[in-house]
Amino acid sequence: MASRNLPSTAAMQCFEAAARHMSFTRAADELNLTQSAVSKQVAHLEATLQHKLFRRVRRSLLLTPEGAIFLSDVRKVLTQIEMSTQAIMTYSGNSEVLKIATLPSFGSRWLANKLPSFLAANPGISLEFHDRVKDFDLEQQDIDIALFYGHGSWPSLACHKLIDEDMVAVASPELLARHPIQSVDDLTQLPLLHLSTRPDAWHHWFANQEIITDRSYHGTRFETFPMLVRTAMAGGGVALVPHFTVDEELEGGRLTVAWPYRLLSESAYYLVYPEHLGELAKVRRFVEHITQFSD
Repeated sequence: MASRNLPSTAAMQCFEAAARHMSFTRAADELNLTQSAVSKQVAHLEATLQHKLFRRVRRSLLLTPEGAIFLSDVRKVLTQIEMSTQAIMTYSGNSEVLKIATLPSFGSRWLANKLPSFLAANPGISLEFHDRVKDFDLEQQDIDIALFYGHGSWPSLACHKLIDEDMVAVASPELLARHPIQSVDDLTQLPLLHLSTRPDAWHHWFANQEIITDRSYHGTRFETFPMLVRTAMAGGGVALVPHFTVDEELEGGRLTVAWPYRLLSESAYYLVYPEHLGELAKVRRFVEHITQFSD
């Protein structure tokens, strides 16, 4: 195998600490090294990269453009090394790790309460969860099982439908008290809150009730449901969300249904995994357990 021209972990640690403190001296104190040792490690790193990472200005350090770019990647690498180290330190030879990726809201609002009974029945399997807001290649990211939202067809993946999704318009009771909704048209006069991955959700919700408005695409956009829901609870507007994501808020009176119409989404939530992993006991047991709760 050809040798790799890789910098040492020690050099990357010295660079990251120096960049965080903007000082070789304070980096040395943190790492229990001498200032000279930190400086030499950074110099070796610069020689390997053939780019300067710092500029000295009036006895201070400043990152060069190349240094700023490299710093972002170095932090990711060091974080991954730390996580892998901790995982091995806590690893038990009697335990298998099942890596699962889920949409944040689906994981916290639907999946989480299905997990205790699985863990109790499978003490030899440890679960490791990762949040994802978009579809991705499971094998490329070393994930065993994922919870996807879509039409139920992904190449090379076994798919099990879990639940359908119905979208409901909700707002804070205070907002609706100030702006009573007498008809669905009244909603168009209030701020509409959107999920950035579903830019046409409000348009479809209105269109299915034969309402045409040029405001269905206007409003604040959020990457995930939790912040969208919190903004609606604070009176920031009307949110169009899957009903299961706001069950607790509706029951507790923190949100109110702004208009009773529910739109059944064309997509649904699926449990997916690479087809060739289907015979693994840890995958098979999790799939059997979770699919028993499907619609």
